[in-house]
Amino acid sequence: MNTLVDSHCHLDDYTDLPEVLARAKAASVGRLLAVGIGDGPETMHRALEFAHTHPQVFATAGIHPQEAHQATPEHLAKLEKLVSDPRCIAVGEIGLDYYHLDNPDVPTQQAAFIAQLKIAAAACKPITIHCRTSELATPAAKQKYEQHGNPNAAWDDLLVLLDEHWVPTGLPGIMHCFSGNEEQAARSLAIGFYLSFAGNLTYPKSTTIQAVAKSAPADRILVETDAPFLTPIPLRGKRNEPAHVALTAKFLADLRGTTLENIADQTTANFHALFPTTA
Repeated sequence: MNTLVDSHCHLDDYTDLPEVLARAKAASVGRLLAVGIGDGPETMHRALEFAHTHPQVFATAGIHPQEAHQATPEHLAKLEKLVSDPRCIAVGEIGLDYYHLDNPDVPTQQAAFIAQLKIAAAACKPITIHCRTSELATPAAKQKYEQHGNPNAAWDDLLVLLDEHWVPTGLPGIMHCFSGNEEQAARSLAIGFYLSFAGNLTYPKSTTIQAVAKSAPADRILVETDAPFLTPIPLRGKRNEPAHVALTAKFLADLRGTTLENIADQTTANFHALFPTTA
């Protein structure tokens, strides 16, 4: 089995991390990108601690849109310090989440997002994006977030903000757990983003995501687990972990009419092209 990269996982959710990492190694997962959002900004440093302890782990740091109200000057200063560390290779996951009713309002989310884009730009580091729409949200959440009844308002707002505040930097990024449509994929690719596919790619109802994954340029695709969430089939319903990225990679290979080995080589090469210091 060729080496794989899990380009997005939450390692601080595991109480048995040594065993989880051992199973990842046994499954030929050679690199892991641990996402540093913690349980909020107070603990977003934990992923970087793991990266300093485990050579196969690299880290991000960021304030999730659900915690956007905590993007205070103090926490943004903490993020700036974390991002200056060479083992912290990206800012994220950051973005917009118009799904949960109790999330911060749109202006608060957007302000936190823009502030973090500025930090990433100053550090010359890529970003990893979280974007969740209100399409399947409750009626109350739809009323809160949708503009003129547009269930894709999160995507529309995200891309506008990226065009204004990120594209001029010339820096790349990752659309984490890509769940958009073909138009959103095309617009993301056009501004230099990679599309990262998680375990939900394997779900029967994910036909739109599957169509994107099938046709996306080979040099702009990644695989991830988002562990411990989004466990791929046939393990859906169980706890996810980085070793299971191989299941998503195999599904992606079948979609694209190629081999698991080819997908492993391609997605690993793509990750190292995006993050050269991880090679």
